[in-house]
Amino acid sequence: MASLTTAADAPAVAGTDRFRPQWHFSARRNWLNDPNGLIYLNGTYHLFYQHNPYGADWGNMSWGHATSQDLLYWDEQPVAIPCDDQEAIFSGSAVFDRYNTSGLGTPDIPPLVAIYTSAYSDASPLAGRQAQSLAYSLDEGRTWTKYHGNPVLDRASAEFRDPKVFWYDGGAGSYWVMVAVEAVQRQVVLYKSADLKAWEFLSTFGPANATGGVWECPDLFELPIDGDPADTRWVLVVNINPGGIAGGSAGQYFIGEFDGEVFRSGSTVTEGLQEDGSRMREYGWLDWGRDYYAAVSFSNVPDGRRIMIGWMNNWDYAAATPTGGWRSAMSLPREVSLTRVGGMPVLRQHAVDPFTGTGSPWVRLGPQALAAGVLPVAGPAEVARIDVEFQPGTAGRVGLMVRMSGAERTLISYDVALGTLSLDRRESGQVDFHGAFPSVETVAVPLRDGRLRLQVFLDRCSVEVFAQDGLATITDLVFPSGAATALAIFAQGEGAHLVGFDVVGP
Repeated sequence: MASLTTAADAPAVAGTDRFRPQWHFSARRNWLNDPNGLIYLNGTYHLFYQHNPYGADWGNMSWGHATSQDLLYWDEQPVAIPCDDQEAIFSGSAVFDRYNTSGLGTPDIPPLVAIYTSAYSDASPLAGRQAQSLAYSLDEGRTWTKYHGNPVLDRASAEFRDPKVFWYDGGAGSYWVMVAVEAVQRQVVLYKSADLKAWEFLSTFGPANATGGVWECPDLFELPIDGDPADTRWVLVVNINPGGIAGGSAGQYFIGEFDGEVFRSGSTVTEGLQEDGSRMREYGWLDWGRDYYAAVSFSNVPDGRRIMIGWMNNWDYAAATPTGGWRSAMSLPREVSLTRVGGMPVLRQHAVDPFTGTGSPWVRLGPQALAAGVLPVAGPAEVARIDVEFQPGTAGRVGLMVRMSGAERTLISYDVALGTLSLDRRESGQVDFHGAFPSVETVAVPLRDGRLRLQVFLDRCSVEVFAQDGLATITDLVFPSGAATALAIFAQGEGAHLVGFDVVGP
């Protein structure tokens, strides 16, 4: 079993391995993309993922597997469900079939069941199709057996994929619900089943809001608003590629009602296929950066917590990122909740924090006026959490410069007049490996009581920004030089105040 707890645990490797993250899961070698089969069982979080066991480029899609007790320290396990000459193993989900409804286990040993997309190869009688299949485990995910009756749901479609399955228990009854996509049609399709084998069509949703690319990797779950169990809504997540808010791949979400058969959105802005992107910024986006895709949530997490994780990359340039024999990592896990802003429910996200309990901050600055210019902050910050609160006042801009060295920097800035937060990685280090990589990501972030609160997570190849206690997020990859560890605070114009500033490291 290969431990992937931190990069420091692996042998020191020169060159491109300096980008291997410390707190974001990456496979020890080869290609990784969508998170799959996220589930908690008996004290262990299971992260399955799209994986090429044979190379650092996309292909030979199989389910890789990693486990964790705390969502921070991950152990890579053997490949869980490998591809073969008949099918590639595309994305899907996993459920704990507690009552053995599928008959794939026993009352004493209920199965863990993976529901995945079979992408049939030319050698298969179903060549060219995508259909939904099962595999099951009787030893808590260590070994897997494909169900002999696969596929269990076939629409004779070439673009029917990414099933997310959960147990529904409500007014319409108690049964399994599958949420999948007809990707090219930009449509979510819903089915129900009593046993995970025989599926009955329920309804469709979409096209709606962003439709500039295929729809993928849906999710559907219920959350209380501001923690009130008597006031809940359902959240439908739909990932899209291309056509994301920052270009390329991204994730959008809808908030509404689900009665066990039909999802009815209360947050739809536009219906049908959109011919232009003029209203893109009105839609609900999981993240406003370029590198948070295929995000889905864990099943069976205790205390009703809803925890999501995404692939920290973008299909625009994923095959070109300069990381050598391994490619791509996952985001930090995020606990999501609903809160009301302006009377409307919106998604709030908080990172599972790798720096909790690590002691006193490396650097702490108390309240002070910020003169126009750049204020260097002592100490290196390569892997760290930065907590900062600004009162911009009459200044034009305030923000942070992170991963600095000479002219190299990643800029996190707030434009007071526009009310927007931006992440600029155009001078962040290696940016010339793909034309789409140098970029500036922007999101509207209103001040609260005249203040801006940011929490920024730095890792060796990423910057994740959570604004106003998680009401907006920006996630971007960066590939800085090894010397780029300096940090600074800046203000353009007079009148800004720093309310508080902490840097916390591992």
